[in-house]
Amino acid sequence: MNPNCIAAYNAIFDLRYTEARKLIQDEKIHNPGNGITVLLEDYLDYLYLQNTNNKGAYDKWGDRKSDRIDSIQDNDKNSPYYLFAQAEVYMHWGMLKAQFGDYSSSIFDLNKAKKLLNENAEKYKDFTPNKKSQAWLELVFGAIPSNLKGIASFFGVKGNVESGYKHLEAAKAELANSKFSFYNDELIYLICQANVDVLHTKTGYERLIAMLNEMNEKSLLKKYMQGFVAFKMGHSADAIGFLSAAPQGGEYLTLPAINYYLGNAKLCRMDNNADDYLLKFIKENQGQMYVKDTYSKLAYFALMNNDEAGYNNYLKLVRAKGAATDEKDKQALKEANDARPDLDLLKARFYFDGGFYTNALTLLKKQDVNDLKLMRDKIELYYRLGRVYDRMNNGADALTNYQKSISIGSTSSYYYAANAALFSGMIYEQKKDYKKATELYNTALQMKNHEYQNSIDTQAKEGLTRIKAD
Repeated sequence: MNPNCIAAYNAIFDLRYTEARKLIQDEKIHNPGNGITVLLEDYLDYLYLQNTNNKGAYDKWGDRKSDRIDSIQDNDKNSPYYLFAQAEVYMHWGMLKAQFGDYSSSIFDLNKAKKLLNENAEKYKDFTPNKKSQAWLELVFGAIPSNLKGIASFFGVKGNVESGYKHLEAAKAELANSKFSFYNDELIYLICQANVDVLHTKTGYERLIAMLNEMNEKSLLKKYMQGFVAFKMGHSADAIGFLSAAPQGGEYLTLPAINYYLGNAKLCRMDNNADDYLLKFIKENQGQMYVKDTYSKLAYFALMNNDEAGYNNYLKLVRAKGAATDEKDKQALKEANDARPDLDLLKARFYFDGGFYTNALTLLKKQDVNDLKLMRDKIELYYRLGRVYDRMNNGADALTNYQKSISIGSTSSYYYAANAALFSGMIYEQKKDYKKATELYNTALQMKNHEYQNSIDTQAKEGLTRIKAD
């Protein structure tokens, strides 16, 4: 990992792909025996596929993993990068396989990466990059969804989310003051992913944004991740600022997700140009993921702007375009085939998602449950009230409304009641009322055949594991 390769690695994590490829090519010409170029090219594929969801490219590039492993195995066996580079390639493709639904093969690759890292850590105890990837795998294995636990146990795979996360933070601190400090941006990327996608953290937003500020000012990944974190943690106004400032141009990777999150954040703020960005995402996107979800958002944008023809047209596109593999897309398809949403509940949902809690509460308080004709809407009203009060740190009113949602919705196929039970369990866990928390987590698990089943069940089981640990 010489200065030229470090420069290429940094360019990759800025998503400055033109510069990265040039540096890698220079290294191949001037130092053809350096196997690090193989790992760098794998990073190019990994970050591209992870952030564009391009299924066509994923299918086309499937053989690259084994070719790269073979190439690395022909290199210097006495280098601390020899086993590490192989582990990284297995880890990259294991993560990508999970993303694209190839779960059994994903767990096999991730487990292979873990074994290689453990072996390398034994041989090279002072080679601290091992700790970065070992921590990430510990966290990922701890977060395997409940429906895949059988496959994981077959491979003897075990992990722990909390322990993995602590080791990830520790690895960042240790690498910061070492000759491996160039791994800092990757660790920040992993820590942010862990907080948003695995831990579902709702606190510590300022800390994550400050951490992202450590990344290179020219980095597209920095602005994208700041926008992603801001949107996911309920700071849509900030997200719009970050994503609007994302650098553009031929030197950078084209990232359709920028427009996806920009459109969603603007929709939550009720901006009148939210649809422009959602349509840009549809135009730029080369994958199948989030297509149904985006058309669903366009339908709702039309509905909230009294465009009846647009609403009906986009609903047809939800049904016809994209794939229903991701949970968001499954949800979009189900909603497209369901009764029309109540307009105030719909607006409250978007205000809540964007972090505009006062606006959401104002709309919800206007609603009378007896005026709602559909049972779905009654369950949702109590659920939405519970969520807003929860986020506004009013635990008592949150629990009251969550319980109402559970009482009338426990047998429905909507996710509201199950999620209400999950979030109620979290409130009781924070209060250290572990008996009540256990009861609510189990209530969530007892509800079957509802939306987001895997995600809710996994989080409920994680809650029960935390309580046992305490």
